[in-house]
Amino acid sequence: MLRRTSVGALISVAIAAFSLVGGVSSATAATTSPTPEQTRPTASLQTTLYYDDSRAAEFKDAVAKGAQSWNDNVNNVTLRRAAPGQRAEITVFASNGWPRAILGPVRPGGSVWIEMGRQAVNQGHDPVRIAAHEFGHSLGLPDVKPGPCSSLMSGSTGGVNCKNATPNAAERARAERNYSFAEAGSAPAAGVTVSDAP
Repeated sequence: MLRRTSVGALISVAIAAFSLVGGVSSATAATTSPTPEQTRPTASLQTTLYYDDSRAAEFKDAVAKGAQSWNDNVNNVTLRRAAPGQRAEITVFASNGWPRAILGPVRPGGSVWIEMGRQAVNQGHDPVRIAAHEFGHSLGLPDVKPGPCSSLMSGSTGGVNCKNATPNAAERARAERNYSFAEAGSAPAAGVTVSDAP
């Protein structure tokens, strides 16, 4: 009799537990189902690129401000100064010629360089605009010459009085697109050197 009661009790407990588990599963499924907003594909991919300014000489401050201009205006990519000894995707150095750069978009683990040319600065061009312009090349933006001062990528054709270091709406959109999920696997235009001499 004890055995029958135990078996009957076990069956009752098993049925109750099965019902409870099914109910909990349904409740859990209902509360954890993704909302339409959660199931939409995300359009952005936050990429951090590091730059090495250890050879930028007197241009270190201008380089930091040029990087900050991009950081203030785009979301998909962030430019950060590399710590000493840390690998950087973008190497910045000073030279006596005209500014030049390798055209990107550089990807994490890749490598491009920026040359901050003293010749342009000696002729009156703004170092912060030069730095922001050259970072634009690293992010995959080509020159837009001739162009107005309102276009960062117009470079030297903006004139020596142009101090604009902020990318315009089209330039921001292109950088965002270059670092979106859709473009994340695309190859950069490696090896193309862009010279900013007029």
